[in-house]
Amino acid sequence: MIRTRALDLLPVRSCVPALLDALEQRGTAVLAAPPGTGKTTLVPLALAGLLPSPGGGAGAPPGAPGRVVVAEPRRIAARAAARRMAWLLGEEVGQRVGFTVRGERRVGRETVVEVVTTGVLLQRLQRDQELAGVGTVVLDECHERHLDADTAMAFLLDVRAALRPELRLVAASATTDTAAWARLVGGAEGPAPVIEAQGVSHPVEVVWAPPARPVRPAHGTRVDPALVRHVASVVRRALGERDGDVLCFLPGVGEIAAVAGQLAGTDAEVLQVHGQAPASVQDEVLRGSAPGGRRRVVLATSVAESSLTVPGVRVVVDSGLAREPRTDHGRGLGSLVTVRVSRAAARQRAGRAGREAPGVVYRCWSQAEDASAPRWPSPEIAVADLSSFALQAACWGAPDGTGLALLDPPPAGALAAAREVLRAVGAVGAPGAGGAGGRGGAGTAGRVTARGTAMARLGLHPRLARALLDGAALVGARQAAEVVALLSEEPPREAGGEDLVEVWRTVRRGGDGRHAGYAARWRAEVRRLRGALRDVDGSTAARPAAEPVAGPAAGAGTGAGTGSAGAGSAPAGAGAGASDDRVAGLVAALAFPERVARARGGGSYLMVSGTAAQLPEGSRLAGSPWLAVAVADRPAHAASARVRLAAVVDEETARRAAAPLLDAGEEVAWEDGDVVARAVERLGAVELASRPLRAPDPAAVRAALVEGLRREGTGLLRWTAEAVGVRQRTAFLHRELGEPWPDVSEAALLERADEWLGPELAAARRRSDLERVDAGAALSRLLPWASGDAGRFDELAPERVRVPSGSRIRIDYSGEQPVLAVKLQELFGWERGPSLAGGRVPVLVHLLSPAGRPAAVTADLASFWRDGYRAVRAELRGRYPRHPWPQDPAGAEPTRRVSPRGAAGHR
Repeated sequence: MIRTRALDLLPVRSCVPALLDALEQRGTAVLAAPPGTGKTTLVPLALAGLLPSPGGGAGAPPGAPGRVVVAEPRRIAARAAARRMAWLLGEEVGQRVGFTVRGERRVGRETVVEVVTTGVLLQRLQRDQELAGVGTVVLDECHERHLDADTAMAFLLDVRAALRPELRLVAASATTDTAAWARLVGGAEGPAPVIEAQGVSHPVEVVWAPPARPVRPAHGTRVDPALVRHVASVVRRALGERDGDVLCFLPGVGEIAAVAGQLAGTDAEVLQVHGQAPASVQDEVLRGSAPGGRRRVVLATSVAESSLTVPGVRVVVDSGLAREPRTDHGRGLGSLVTVRVSRAAARQRAGRAGREAPGVVYRCWSQAEDASAPRWPSPEIAVADLSSFALQAACWGAPDGTGLALLDPPPAGALAAAREVLRAVGAVGAPGAGGAGGRGGAGTAGRVTARGTAMARLGLHPRLARALLDGAALVGARQAAEVVALLSEEPPREAGGEDLVEVWRTVRRGGDGRHAGYAARWRAEVRRLRGALRDVDGSTAARPAAEPVAGPAAGAGTGAGTGSAGAGSAPAGAGAGASDDRVAGLVAALAFPERVARARGGGSYLMVSGTAAQLPEGSRLAGSPWLAVAVADRPAHAASARVRLAAVVDEETARRAAAPLLDAGEEVAWEDGDVVARAVERLGAVELASRPLRAPDPAAVRAALVEGLRREGTGLLRWTAEAVGVRQRTAFLHRELGEPWPDVSEAALLERADEWLGPELAAARRRSDLERVDAGAALSRLLPWASGDAGRFDELAPERVRVPSGSRIRIDYSGEQPVLAVKLQELFGWERGPSLAGGRVPVLVHLLSPAGRPAAVTADLASFWRDGYRAVRAELRGRYPRHPWPQDPAGAEPTRRVSPRGAAGHR
């Protein structure tokens, strides 16, 4: 029996006529309806003609034959929406309303409304682009900007434009930011009609509840335990201050478990809701109040932000944190990171408190912090690994994404890295190769291959699809499927820590009771994968390629040098009857060959991508020579990645799995202060073996020597006092006269090392050879000999000058102005000092006492003799009586000698 009263209470019902008219006129529409209005549950029923008409009958809306498909971003939301719609119709799920999520399908012949995840919808579109039998598609919660939803929207718009213009499309959003969606969905005809529903008018009070003391910002997946404790205390406060059930938003499973532990003993039923929670727990949350009227505390991740109502909730406690995917394309590491929620998401969360009655939200941050939060969540296409998107696009016939109707284009670097992964796993054609499939006609480079089409049908990340296809051929379908199922949803750490084999054994036993929900999902996924393998079994696409597909160089793009395993014999120990260790290591290495890692000691490893990785202290895997790292992340500012899930492999398996990264050759480089020449075999960044080279390539040796000079500087050469002088004099002329006098700064000399050290570099083989090079003689090659200016070098910047006493005194060019340091008595009679650079630069004269200490500094001797000499004479003639101190120095005889004993040196 249809629950008419419940339907009539949903505010969105008043908008249904306008929505039907918009679809009748344009075929597309944007529906903006706040949480709790019924857009997810009432609208699909109305589109399918399942609601009673005002006259009491029922009938399908005009021109809307076919099934209504509702796409939700999460499995929990898809199941909840289907159950709610079936309840409104007074039916069981699987009759007129059903659902399909990965690993579970409940539909029947009578089903006219089917709720699916966006991932399932994408799979369906790839198999049947016309969506035969479907009249309307509703993309729900499109404002969340999940990548699958954005991709599905692009494909659906393509279908409407090219194949089925009568297919009706509704973009449903819980926010009023609809202008961009209207332009996208409306296409060339102009923006699509926007239908807005008014939300439930229950007010929600905001209580700001920041921690009393500052907490450390979240980084990676780590959240300050002080904040977790604070959230638990706010939940207790809310239970004491307010009525009704409490919905608490936390970033992840770990924080949920921690808060649940701290709420032990609270007079309330504590429930944990997240993507890994058993369906029975999810159903219990959505059923409503606990038996006996006991209050409930629902601890949830962002899965509870939208798409389902939790009955009885009057209070929301918001930690202000969420998890979003991030990808380090340079290291090939993808992970979840903890971020501040956007203001839009915070509004969504708060709205959960006011769905049924007035409520309150406790926000665990300050009002001042709220102003600095991002306005909207980051679109997943801008931050996530795009390998799956690139494979979907290639199968669709748009290998570079061109022409797809997307709100945000994929970042060029991330898409290039993703396409490199696909090429490496054989999913798309390599440069110069053909391809097959897709709407684009004849195969070209970048087009999906038959193998790529088979991989896409598996519903896995391309890396895992490669591991399943090639692993099944090497170790059997069952074992390959079991390991891949473990890798497709990261298992709880308590199931075996970072040891993949131990996790596999624990889950295979049923999860030891603590992880029964995960184990049940794992078994369902294994069954699904084995069925998918049977679907592609026997095709050439399902078999390993005869030759490995070449991958990118280590460290390039995502670092994914992933190729198909060779079709020859399996690695030692693999195949039928292989041990768990061998199987797990092989499959993990096939999925993530660039993460194969070799031990460096102390629990530290080096991945073939070049990234360092560290095992947790006390790990059972410590001491293993090789690991296949399945899951790793790199916390902010950390020098190494953290190994979170791995299996032991041997070198042979590592070589096979990462074969495209295997390289052997000669290496000549500057290492540890000298030239090192070796014949080296490497697996990416990991050195496997080496031996000294007796006759290395001279050009490579020369390049290594130049690199050594650039690292350690020209001080490697032999710099005599004369050589230093030549460099300083040349620098002076370059500074004062410019061209053609060369720049001899350190940077300039290193830049032109081949030019002025050419013969010496050609003859050198090691550091000691450089140390014997006469830098001055080599430097003279840079002087302007061709123009003839080099012949004036000693004239323009003389090394020494003759002073009146007859002495030849060296000029110091080390400072900004050349300096002539000479005893005062040697300059008697010299009215003007020398000028250099063709008379442009006067020499700065340092006049020394008889003891060689500075007595005066001048660039104008005539002025000194006239004005400054008297003071110097008065001060020094008593201390140096045997030296001449004439009253008229301009007319006196210059001398290097002292006066005879008894002579009047002061006259």
